[in-house]
Amino acid sequence: MEASIAILLIIGIVLIIINQQYSSKEDISTNIYRAEVSILREIQLNDSLREDILTVGELPIYWGDVNFPPDVRKNIQERKPEYLDCVASICEVNDVCYLDQYPEKDTYAQSVIITSNLETYDPKQLKIFCWVK
Repeated sequence: MEASIAILLIIGIVLIIINQQYSSKEDISTNIYRAEVSILREIQLNDSLREDILTVGELPIYWGDVNFPPDVRKNIQERKPEYLDCVASICEVNDVCYLDQYPEKDTYAQSVIITSNLETYDPKQLKIFCWVK
């Protein structure tokens, strides 16, 4: 009887510890997704950044490419939280937008569609990828 109670106590403690670790991981993911959505929303609402994305050349364009819009890159770098590394890709709306190289860490991704401005209708997808440093 005493051994059964001891085993139940140990299992209970282990489950509590696992639950706390899982909860802390969820908290960081929520913060990362909020940061990504905030960055993408700012780019989506900024006329000049939207123009830069709409006028890029052949797709897909990756973060390390020379023709990735420099102002978009600068905006992402300035707005990302200090504890994150972030990169982005621009691709066709119907394509799977991916990274050219994935880090060996949990990667969080969000995307937005940039469709048009007053002169141009050429929908593109901007996808941001972030991970904890």
